[in-house]
Amino acid sequence: MRYMVMHYQTEAMEDGVLPSPEEQAAIGQYMQEAALSGVLLSGEGVAPSSAGARLEVTDGEVRVIDGPFAEAKELIAGFAILEVDSLAEAVEHARRFALLVGVERLDVRRVLEFSDL
Repeated sequence: MRYMVMHYQTEAMEDGVLPSPEEQAAIGQYMQEAALSGVLLSGEGVAPSSAGARLEVTDGEVRVIDGPFAEAKELIAGFAILEVDSLAEAVEHARRFALLVGVERLDVRRVLEFSDL
């Protein structure tokens, strides 16, 4: 089964503060190990909201709002797609990643396949 792990921005991330070189090395090593084991299918970070836009649709009208957005803790900072056997296994990978990166919140959700619909 595939699971998506989404981690959220911190104020520092939204302000463009990068992890230290030591943190980057530890994250890179974990990501490489997960990829080589076949667990990590894809994983990327995203730029701060100041470099993005939000679309809101109301009654068929689309409104485009340029970033930055007010509440950083509600913004996705990055994601990973994992291939694992269970939610418990996905949660364990997410737990390890959260401790490496120092994020406060992650969401783990199963990716629906076309056959699930």
